[in-house]
Amino acid sequence: MSEDVLVIAEHLQGSFTDATFEALAIARALASQTGGSVEAAVVGANAEAMAAALGGADRILAVVDGTAAFDPTGHSGICADLVSSRSPKIVLVPYTSVGMDVASHIAIGNDLPLVSYCQSIDAESDLTATCQLYAGKIEADVTVEGDRAVFALLSGAGQAEAGRSGGVGEVEVLSEAAGAPGTTFIELSEPEGGDVDITTEEVLVVVGRGIESEDNIEEAQELAEALGGAVAASRPIIDQGWLAKSRQVGKSGLTVTPKVYLALGVSGAPEHIEGMRDSSTIIAVNTDPQAPIFGVAHHGWVGDIFDLLPELTDLLDN
Repeated sequence: MSEDVLVIAEHLQGSFTDATFEALAIARALASQTGGSVEAAVVGANAEAMAAALGGADRILAVVDGTAAFDPTGHSGICADLVSSRSPKIVLVPYTSVGMDVASHIAIGNDLPLVSYCQSIDAESDLTATCQLYAGKIEADVTVEGDRAVFALLSGAGQAEAGRSGGVGEVEVLSEAAGAPGTTFIELSEPEGGDVDITTEEVLVVVGRGIESEDNIEEAQELAEALGGAVAASRPIIDQGWLAKSRQVGKSGLTVTPKVYLALGVSGAPEHIEGMRDSSTIIAVNTDPQAPIFGVAHHGWVGDIFDLLPELTDLLDN
């Protein structure tokens, strides 16, 4: 067993996801505790060409397997074999739809414990993690029995920018014969043209039931444009059909970590909070002083959002 920390890198259409760089940032902190190095595994047809983008790793293991798209069975098997041969102390996997497949295969294939829903990890003495349970209603501290483990990281657990720095690590190219695929890739479904990816926006103006009607969303849109951001919403707004599903924040929508999260008339149900609690600055406006959103907000104002919207928009425009 080494003292290294191995990150399973996730990529889509030739680019690494923010979750990968968040994992690299956490890996760097853990490696300073274990005394090991940070390794990153990249699997795919263009693995070698992509490796240079992982500046946060000391060493990049580029596994060229010839597949054009993610295959859960083949990709997971390659990663499990890689962990077996490298024997890292810690394996970090983004807890995404892809990571759910990969993490479990790695853990089972190497007889390692798997800790999911991780917000933070510590390796100072025992391997411990703080995890979210029951849609964020409970936080649990988990201590691993043994000296190796696989950890699945929630979005926002680390700072992506910190994981992008560090120059270019040593690249080790490995070959892996592609076996029979366990699934067949059909197509990648993306948001409709003209829509926005709220997970990449630095400023979000988020509307909840307090917006009252679809016509009032235009006021929120004007404020978002003045702030250089985008409009998003809680689930009730999406269920009404007032905004596209791609704008939904929360457990059944998307997890976002903008620099500014302005919640207008959002009550803050646990399922919603799970998708935005790691935003850098959360500002909440609600007429109910007991609204749960104030429990995670850095700044809050008890009042009518329609008193704020036009005043703030005019101030920004002028």
